[in-house]
Amino acid sequence: MLSVNLGPIHGAIAFGMAILSVTSLAQCDGWQQHVDYSMDIELDVRTHRYTGSAQLTYTNNSPDTLKELFFHLYPNAFRPGSEMDVRSRTIEDPDSRIGDRIADLEPHQMGELIVKDMAQQGKEVPLEHMGTVLKVTLPRAILPNRSTTLAYSFVGQVPVQIRRSGRNNSEGIAYTMTQWYPKLAEYDERGWHAYPYVAREFHGVWGDLDVRITMDSAYTIASTGTLMDPHRIGHGYPLGRKRFERPAGDKLTWHFQAKNVHDFAWAADKEYVHSVRELEGGTELHFFHRPDPEIAEVWNELPGYMEKAMAYMNEHFGAYPWPRYSFVQGGDGGMEYPMLTMITGKRRLGSLVGVSVHEFVHSWFHGMMASNEGRYPWMDEGFTEYASKEVMAHLFPRSESSHLNAYSGYYALVESGKHEAPVIHADHFETNFAYGVTAYNFGELLLHQMGAVIGEKNLRSGFLRYYDACRFKHPDPVDMERVFEATSGLELDWYFDEWVNTTRTLDIGIQQVLEVDGELHITLERIGGMVMPVDLVLVGTDDGQQHFHVPLSLALGSKTPGTEEYPFAILPAWQWTDPTYTFVVPGTLKDLREVVLDPLRRTADVDRSNDRVSVPSGMGGLIRP
Repeated sequence: MLSVNLGPIHGAIAFGMAILSVTSLAQCDGWQQHVDYSMDIELDVRTHRYTGSAQLTYTNNSPDTLKELFFHLYPNAFRPGSEMDVRSRTIEDPDSRIGDRIADLEPHQMGELIVKDMAQQGKEVPLEHMGTVLKVTLPRAILPNRSTTLAYSFVGQVPVQIRRSGRNNSEGIAYTMTQWYPKLAEYDERGWHAYPYVAREFHGVWGDLDVRITMDSAYTIASTGTLMDPHRIGHGYPLGRKRFERPAGDKLTWHFQAKNVHDFAWAADKEYVHSVRELEGGTELHFFHRPDPEIAEVWNELPGYMEKAMAYMNEHFGAYPWPRYSFVQGGDGGMEYPMLTMITGKRRLGSLVGVSVHEFVHSWFHGMMASNEGRYPWMDEGFTEYASKEVMAHLFPRSESSHLNAYSGYYALVESGKHEAPVIHADHFETNFAYGVTAYNFGELLLHQMGAVIGEKNLRSGFLRYYDACRFKHPDPVDMERVFEATSGLELDWYFDEWVNTTRTLDIGIQQVLEVDGELHITLERIGGMVMPVDLVLVGTDDGQQHFHVPLSLALGSKTPGTEEYPFAILPAWQWTDPTYTFVVPGTLKDLREVVLDPLRRTADVDRSNDRVSVPSGMGGLIRP
């Protein structure tokens, strides 16, 4: 078989394999704001209106003095003329679940959330309602490292189910109560993030919530948090499968507490069947669905799959930190919230497991990391896609790569001409298509591709380091960059800068394979604007293989032997300014069958036609693709 000669290298920097030491760099070391809520809610199931009183304690851990606060009032999006309504009717490819449905709502079908009054430690607070945002001007500014308490009351109306939240969804669930309360916006080093509710994605402040919900006693409630007094609620909650019958008309108060979460969601229905699976270590998985014979069997199988999913995530991505998680039939598809998900339940087993795994895995990237979804939706959706594909491959083993669809989606976006830089805010993509591919497919391939840059084993160990360094800290892209730099010892700013901030594409090809005096001169060329290190394999006529890795000069080092499942030789780095790169190995074309770039297909190279050169039997001289 061919053997490598690291002698003459043309068009490359031969600075050796010195690896940059970056382990001292801090990751996710910024400050975090904190908020505690105590809320009492009463929902009238005849009018679908609710009233609430709340006390909020906000701790300003920033170095800034805050003279105003902002709250999200999400239900106001479900009103004719709202930003969500207008955007849904004017965007090129509207979400089919919305379209013009909001514009056609009657007054009794609309959403509403209004803060009636507010006081700061006894002093009246001026309020300014601005659609789905509330501006609060504080009588007393909050100094750095100080707290303040606000008391307020609010009223709301549950809309007909349109998007995620609402009443009477397509599967008959009575109430899906998500984005339902005045929710404090997040403040960080970039200031306030009081995004209007236009399309998607949420961002919030971590805190503790104490919530009492009063409604008709005939309803069973599934919620974020832990039910504080299950025995008072009645037999069958939380451990029984058979629904407990309660007399309609009487009111019942459910008391939930949730620690260290950034949102609170709940659902209610008269017909919920509820079951619990207690895992080793005490974590409880709860399941709520309607008693539909068509779905009973698959819902009965779901707990076993989700127990395995929990074990896999705990081992490979870090331990789940809360005491319970609930899978709740509700909503309009699948949507993640702290400690629970709302999913439509009329599905085949594979579909039910798939949506449940995806939403559950959000507990890590949405629940624990909680990156700013508006600015970086791919850090939540894309990373969740990556991890959930790994879980699904574990639950349903198959031979082909579980991430191929991410690349197919990305290629379709590039070819469509609608490709936009991933740095764009989620609501500001010109098409829903571009947003969807960027948030889901791009985020997934960004991680999968990084395995080719730093080595698959470093990628996997990096996830646990990311968990240790950044959970409950709202990481930005630079935080993940630093985590994987510390894990691999490589500079990765070029990787995140180019892939996140530009729409450049990757195309590296084999320019020629030339035999000169018993040596093979192999020249690669960079055709696309994106720079990347290169993996390649030489396959001999005896079917033997030699793997090589060409580092990128900007990385100031290389992934090292042992970071992949296969052995490979490291070549000197490709200077990023050079359009071509040539290396030499002893041997003749008669010894070589083919040269293949990126043999594991882990990079998003947009043109695969120039990634492989096959050598016809007996050929000598020069070979080009």
